[in-house]
Amino acid sequence: MRLPSPSAHLAPLGPLAPLGTIAPLGTIAPLGPIAPIGPLARLVHALTVLVAVAAPLVAALAILMASAAVTTTRADTILARSAELRLEEDWYVLDADFELMLNPTLEEAVGRGVPLYFAIEFELQRPRWYWLDETVTQVSFSYRLSYNALTRLYRLSSGTSAFYQNFATIEEAQRVISRVRGRKVVEKASLFKGWRYDAAARLRLDTAQLPKPFQISALTSRDWNLQSEWLRWSFVP
Repeated sequence: MRLPSPSAHLAPLGPLAPLGTIAPLGTIAPLGPIAPIGPLARLVHALTVLVAVAAPLVAALAILMASAAVTTTRADTILARSAELRLEEDWYVLDADFELMLNPTLEEAVGRGVPLYFAIEFELQRPRWYWLDETVTQVSFSYRLSYNALTRLYRLSSGTSAFYQNFATIEEAQRVISRVRGRKVVEKASLFKGWRYDAAARLRLDTAQLPKPFQISALTSRDWNLQSEWLRWSFVP
């Protein structure tokens, strides 16, 4: 068997057939109009959005209501019971009853040497139908409550007087502050007999007399905002 000679010429390839033209893509059919959303679907969507927006507001409202409940409870730590004016010689004097209960924060402050000041405030006005009411008098009496760590006694002083009382417990001091008796508030001669006057009295913690750091705390903490409601009544001399 004879092999072909290496020098033998290979037969040339024939011409390549031209590629056919690529068929153009067909045009994309336009989308039809979107069907309108029905009223029920719109209502469901609106309710979904409303719930999503309202949920944080409802949560915030719940927090505010809870805070208000706490505030109301703490505001009642001084209860206003009763008050009246009675004549003693040439003066009308104030008798009033409150119920003072210090919260744990204030009790701890007193025990650590921070004095607390309480103010009994009284005001008397004469109603006038033709103009603003006339303020006849405004009077304030103060108490200073402190604790002596050496004697382990609570000391209660009145105003700027050097007179003071010692108590073994803070509850005893609170009862004395709560019971107001015979405080001169208005002279008999300054009132018109048979005329009606509007009287008001309250008891509160005087934060303005606290040491400066505690005054700042009083601005941000409800524990330091201690006061009763105004006791109001009509009075005819």
